[in-house]
Amino acid sequence: MSHINAEAEKIIFTEARTQNAWLDKAVPQSKLHELYDLMKWGPTSTNCSPLRIIFLTTDAAKERIKATLAPPNVPKTMAAPVVAILARDIKFYEQLPFLSPHNNAVTWFKEGADNTIETARRNATLQGAYFMIAARAVGLDCAPMSGFDAEKLNKEFFEGTDWEVDFICALGHGDTEKLYPRGPRLSFDQACKVI
Repeated sequence: MSHINAEAEKIIFTEARTQNAWLDKAVPQSKLHELYDLMKWGPTSTNCSPLRIIFLTTDAAKERIKATLAPPNVPKTMAAPVVAILARDIKFYEQLPFLSPHNNAVTWFKEGADNTIETARRNATLQGAYFMIAARAVGLDCAPMSGFDAEKLNKEFFEGTDWEVDFICALGHGDTEKLYPRGPRLSFDQACKVI
Protein backbone atom coordinates (compact mmCIF):
# COMPACT_ATOMS: atom_id res chain seq x y z
CA MET A 1 0.00 0.00 0.00
CA SER A 2 1.33 3.44 -0.87
CA HIS A 3 1.81 6.33 1.54
CA ILE A 4 -0.22 9.55 1.34
CA ASN A 5 1.81 12.62 0.49
CA ALA A 6 2.92 15.31 2.92
CA GLU A 7 0.20 17.72 1.74
CA ALA A 8 -2.53 15.20 2.57
CA GLU A 9 -0.98 14.63 6.01
CA LYS A 10 -1.14 18.40 6.64
CA ILE A 11 -4.78 18.65 5.52
CA ILE A 12 -5.94 15.69 7.56
CA PHE A 13 -3.69 15.84 10.64
CA THR A 14 -0.71 18.10 11.20
CA GLU A 15 -2.20 21.45 10.16
CA ALA A 16 -5.89 20.68 10.67
CA ARG A 17 -7.48 22.49 13.59
CA THR A 18 -10.67 22.35 15.62
CA GLN A 19 -12.55 25.47 14.59
CA ASN A 20 -14.16 28.08 16.86
CA ALA A 21 -15.59 30.41 14.20
CA TRP A 22 -16.77 30.07 10.64
CA LEU A 23 -16.55 31.92 7.34
CA ASP A 24 -19.85 32.86 5.73
CA LYS A 25 -19.55 30.13 3.12
CA ALA A 26 -22.25 27.57 2.46
CA VAL A 27 -21.67 23.82 2.43
CA PRO A 28 -23.63 22.25 -0.43
CA GLN A 29 -25.52 19.04 0.24
CA SER A 30 -23.38 17.33 -2.40
CA LYS A 31 -20.36 17.88 -0.12
CA LEU A 32 -22.14 16.02 2.70
CA HIS A 33 -22.76 13.11 0.34
CA GLU A 34 -19.09 13.19 -0.68
CA LEU A 35 -18.04 13.16 2.99
CA TYR A 36 -20.29 10.20 3.84
CA ASP A 37 -19.35 8.25 0.71
CA LEU A 38 -15.69 8.49 1.76
CA MET A 39 -16.05 7.84 5.50
CA LYS A 40 -18.27 4.77 5.09
CA TRP A 41 -15.26 2.74 3.88
CA GLY A 42 -13.47 2.89 7.25
CA PRO A 43 -13.38 -0.53 8.93
CA THR A 44 -15.65 -1.57 11.80
CA SER A 45 -15.91 -4.89 13.59
CA THR A 46 -17.74 -7.40 11.38
CA ASN A 47 -18.56 -4.40 9.16
CA CYS A 48 -21.32 -3.49 11.64
CA SER A 49 -21.32 0.23 10.69
CA PRO A 50 -23.55 1.51 13.54
CA LEU A 51 -23.00 5.25 12.91
CA ARG A 52 -26.07 7.25 11.92
CA ILE A 53 -25.89 10.97 11.12
CA ILE A 54 -28.36 13.82 11.12
CA PHE A 55 -27.08 16.91 9.31
CA LEU A 56 -28.63 20.16 10.56
CA THR A 57 -28.37 22.65 7.71
CA THR A 58 -30.99 25.32 8.44
CA ASP A 59 -31.32 27.86 11.22
CA ALA A 60 -34.58 26.21 12.30
CA ALA A 61 -32.91 22.80 12.54
CA LYS A 62 -29.95 24.22 14.50
CA GLU A 63 -32.35 26.01 16.84
CA ARG A 64 -33.58 22.56 17.96
CA ILE A 65 -30.12 21.67 19.26
CA LYS A 66 -29.37 25.00 20.95
CA ALA A 67 -30.98 24.20 24.32
CA THR A 68 -28.95 20.98 24.60
CA LEU A 69 -25.56 22.69 24.24
CA ALA A 70 -23.14 23.70 26.97
CA PRO A 71 -23.00 27.54 26.93
CA PRO A 72 -19.42 27.78 25.54
CA ASN A 73 -20.45 25.66 22.54
CA VAL A 74 -23.49 27.71 21.55
CA PRO A 75 -21.83 30.43 19.42
CA LYS A 76 -19.65 28.16 17.27
CA THR A 77 -22.45 25.62 16.83
CA MET A 78 -25.15 28.07 15.87
CA ALA A 79 -22.82 29.91 13.47
CA ALA A 80 -21.67 26.76 11.67
CA PRO A 81 -23.09 26.13 8.20
CA VAL A 82 -23.76 22.49 9.16
CA VAL A 83 -24.03 20.68 12.47
CA ALA A 84 -23.79 16.90 12.35
CA ILE A 85 -25.29 14.81 15.12
CA LEU A 86 -23.34 11.57 15.16
CA ALA A 87 -25.37 8.79 16.70
CA ARG A 88 -25.16 5.05 17.17
CA ASP A 89 -27.93 2.68 16.15
CA ILE A 90 -28.25 0.27 19.06
CA LYS A 91 -30.00 -2.17 16.73
CA PHE A 92 -27.19 -1.99 14.16
CA TYR A 93 -27.25 -5.80 14.00
CA GLU A 94 -30.48 -5.73 12.00
CA GLN A 95 -28.34 -4.60 9.02
CA LEU A 96 -25.76 -7.38 9.39
CA PRO A 97 -27.35 -9.80 6.88
CA PHE A 98 -26.66 -7.08 4.27
CA LEU A 99 -23.39 -5.71 5.69
CA SER A 100 -21.77 -9.00 6.67
CA PRO A 101 -23.37 -11.71 4.50
CA HIS A 102 -20.43 -14.13 4.71
CA ASN A 103 -21.24 -15.14 8.29
CA ASN A 104 -24.23 -15.30 10.60
CA ALA A 105 -23.12 -12.28 12.67
CA VAL A 106 -26.67 -11.17 13.42
CA THR A 107 -26.91 -14.08 15.89
CA TRP A 108 -23.98 -12.68 17.90
CA PHE A 109 -26.06 -9.75 19.18
CA LYS A 110 -29.21 -9.38 21.23
CA GLU A 111 -31.17 -6.27 22.17
CA GLY A 112 -29.69 -4.65 25.29
CA ALA A 113 -26.88 -7.19 25.70
CA ASP A 114 -23.55 -5.84 26.95
CA ASN A 115 -21.67 -6.91 23.82
CA THR A 116 -24.32 -5.27 21.61
CA ILE A 117 -24.15 -1.94 23.44
CA GLU A 118 -20.34 -2.00 23.58
CA THR A 119 -20.07 -2.85 19.88
CA ALA A 120 -22.42 -0.02 18.95
CA ARG A 121 -20.55 2.50 21.11
CA ARG A 122 -17.04 1.55 20.11
CA ASN A 123 -17.69 1.30 16.39
CA ALA A 124 -19.87 4.41 16.09
CA THR A 125 -17.15 6.43 17.82
CA LEU A 126 -14.57 4.89 15.51
CA GLN A 127 -16.71 5.88 12.54
CA GLY A 128 -16.97 9.38 14.04
CA ALA A 129 -13.19 9.63 13.77
CA TYR A 130 -13.38 8.53 10.13
CA PHE A 131 -16.08 11.17 9.67
CA MET A 132 -13.74 13.96 10.76
CA ILE A 133 -10.86 12.66 8.65
CA ALA A 134 -13.17 12.39 5.65
CA ALA A 135 -14.54 15.91 6.26
CA ARG A 136 -11.02 17.31 6.20
CA ALA A 137 -10.15 15.22 3.13
CA VAL A 138 -13.08 16.74 1.17
CA GLY A 139 -12.16 20.29 2.17
CA LEU A 140 -14.26 20.95 5.26
CA ASP A 141 -13.20 22.05 8.73
CA CYS A 142 -14.55 20.44 11.90
CA ALA A 143 -15.45 21.34 15.46
CA PRO A 144 -16.25 18.11 17.33
CA MET A 145 -17.97 18.55 20.68
CA SER A 146 -19.11 16.49 23.62
CA GLY A 147 -20.33 19.53 25.61
CA PHE A 148 -24.06 18.92 25.42
CA ASP A 149 -26.87 17.32 27.39
CA ALA A 150 -27.21 13.87 25.81
CA GLU A 151 -30.55 13.14 27.48
CA LYS A 152 -32.10 16.34 26.11
CA LEU A 153 -30.59 15.82 22.68
CA ASN A 154 -31.79 12.21 22.46
CA LYS A 155 -35.29 13.31 23.48
CA GLU A 156 -35.34 16.09 20.88
CA PHE A 157 -34.01 14.10 17.94
CA PHE A 158 -34.20 10.38 18.67
CA GLU A 159 -37.21 9.73 20.90
CA GLY A 160 -38.97 6.56 19.76
CA THR A 161 -35.97 5.38 17.71
CA ASP A 162 -33.07 3.01 18.28
CA TRP A 163 -30.53 5.79 17.84
CA GLU A 164 -28.64 7.61 20.60
CA VAL A 165 -26.17 10.47 20.33
CA ASP A 166 -22.43 9.88 20.46
CA PHE A 167 -21.13 13.41 19.79
CA ILE A 168 -21.79 16.43 17.60
CA CYS A 169 -19.53 18.00 15.01
CA ALA A 170 -19.92 21.42 13.42
CA LEU A 171 -18.78 21.61 9.79
CA GLY A 172 -17.89 24.39 7.41
CA HIS A 173 -14.96 26.56 6.45
CA GLY A 174 -13.19 27.78 9.55
CA ASP A 175 -12.15 31.35 10.20
CA THR A 176 -8.44 30.81 10.87
CA GLU A 177 -8.11 34.35 12.25
CA LYS A 178 -10.10 33.23 15.30
CA LEU A 179 -8.20 30.05 16.18
CA TYR A 180 -6.73 29.60 19.64
CA PRO A 181 -3.02 28.77 19.84
CA ARG A 182 -2.54 25.11 19.03
CA GLY A 183 -2.33 22.83 22.05
CA PRO A 184 0.62 20.49 22.47
CA ARG A 185 0.46 16.72 22.05
CA LEU A 186 2.13 13.98 24.05
CA SER A 187 5.37 12.57 22.68
CA PHE A 188 5.73 8.95 21.61
CA ASP A 189 7.56 8.14 24.84
CA GLN A 190 4.83 9.77 26.95
CA ALA A 191 1.98 7.94 25.23
CA CYS A 192 3.41 4.68 23.97
CA LYS A 193 5.25 1.56 25.08
CA VAL A 194 6.87 -0.99 22.82
CA ILE A 195 7.10 -4.44 24.40
